[in-house]
Amino acid sequence: MRKIIVTGGSRGIGAEVVRRFSKNGDRVVFFYNNSYEKAQVLSEETGAVAIKADLASSASAEKAMKDAISILGGADVLVNSAGIAQIKLFTDLTDSDWERMISTDLSGSFYTCRAAAREMVKAHFGRIINIGSVWGRVGASCEVHYSAAKAGIRGLTTALAKELGPSGITVNCVEPGVIDTEMNSVLDVNTRRALEEETPLCRMGSVKDIADAVLFLASDGASFITGQCLGVDGGFGL
Repeated sequence: MRKIIVTGGSRGIGAEVVRRFSKNGDRVVFFYNNSYEKAQVLSEETGAVAIKADLASSASAEKAMKDAISILGGADVLVNSAGIAQIKLFTDLTDSDWERMISTDLSGSFYTCRAAAREMVKAHFGRIINIGSVWGRVGASCEVHYSAAKAGIRGLTTALAKELGPSGITVNCVEPGVIDTEMNSVLDVNTRRALEEETPLCRMGSVKDIADAVLFLASDGASFITGQCLGVDGGFGL
């Protein structure tokens, strides 16, 4: 029975990851920030423990990780799924927009990775899986700050893989393409259709597609895979 920590676990990709690990019989703690009701429903559904945390805050992230590790008695797998998105012209981005995006999508992953690494190094075992984005590789117009944050996740992943590898810890990144989640529900029908047409597999991805990749990278079958950024995007980023 593995000890799993999932950030951003109350909605979308994170919630599906929580469900899948829980169904596997793993012990799961997940973090949420604003979605209290959804977190409670998911906790009752899966038996996973929900912890409220603002991962943009170093102190909040450190406390949440400390509490999760205490509840689980360690940390075998960390999945960093917490994040926000925003569509806005670059010239209209405010300092606050930039700082909020980087703090949430990049710094939050740094804080949780740092806390998990301390525990994993002691155990000489661990799996860290960061959720990036195809936009972190190819960039997105009107999402410059989001693209920059997700590109940072790529760098965090590859550098950590080199540093933590000697301690038996793998660090990988899953980079979703256009996924049918609440975050993308704001897109109108024409935009969704256009994105599907730009995807070689001619559809939006599902949260199951991403969770499948995460569970593989956390498995024994991926024990010799580290420092990789796996595009699960239906070919969108080609």
